[in-house]
Amino acid sequence: MNAIQVNGLTKRYKNFQLDDVSFTVPSGYICGFIGQNGAGKTTTLKLLLDMAKPESGTVEILGHSVKDNAVKERVGVLFEQPYYQEVWTPTYIEKALRSFYPRWDSTAYHGYLQRFELSPKQKFKTLSRGMKMKLGMAVSLSLGVDLLLLDEPTGGLDPVMRDQMLDLLRLHVSDETKSIFFSTHITSDLEKIADYIVYIHQGRIIYSGTKDDLLEKYCVLRGGLEELPQIKNIIGLRKHIGGFDGMIEITNIGGLPSGVITEAATLDDIMVYTGRESQV
Repeated sequence: MNAIQVNGLTKRYKNFQLDDVSFTVPSGYICGFIGQNGAGKTTTLKLLLDMAKPESGTVEILGHSVKDNAVKERVGVLFEQPYYQEVWTPTYIEKALRSFYPRWDSTAYHGYLQRFELSPKQKFKTLSRGMKMKLGMAVSLSLGVDLLLLDEPTGGLDPVMRDQMLDLLRLHVSDETKSIFFSTHITSDLEKIADYIVYIHQGRIIYSGTKDDLLEKYCVLRGGLEELPQIKNIIGLRKHIGGFDGMIEITNIGGLPSGVITEAATLDDIMVYTGRESQV
């Protein structure tokens, strides 16, 4: 059984279209969801949560239709900004949520509050943005659900806390029964913990598969302008005073001029050069 199965999703807006989107997230793994602003990530997440209606296509969550109410207690959601009543405290948030989640783990929740240095009695409106994200993560990790949908969960956190949060997410799926679908612009986080990547660009899925396969598909090129005529199939070519840079598929690097430097592509590189290519 897959954690998420999306087939042929299409959603049309006035100035944007999600076009025939299909991808799979296997159970027991962390899947990163990447793409530029406006690429369709938020629209896709809304469709996964049945918050928007597609023109066509289907969504299955944990083997059930997204419209099946029984699956909702098995899914946890954390958006970029947690939304709770301003006067609610972490203690009251637990009281409000635990009746909706049969596997709510109170011991884990209070352990996270202590770890994140959050007072159970502090009102939500008095928390900083980073503290609100910590609280949202404490809640998400305590729900006892089989699937977490996270939208920018490490945004607003300092590097030390981000690293700790990634460790917790990694631990969360360690028993291979839980899954995470993780949308973020901080692609270095995904390079540390993601097993799979879904890459959406201009409303279409251009990659869905393992992170390692994606990173091993491309490399970055740098060289002098005099060497450029000898190179073909450069993605996102940029010329500048010092020479040029671009990206190329590994299968096309044979016979490069001796002065050309190649280096491994990061997820950021892949997004930047692909985005640059589409603007040419």
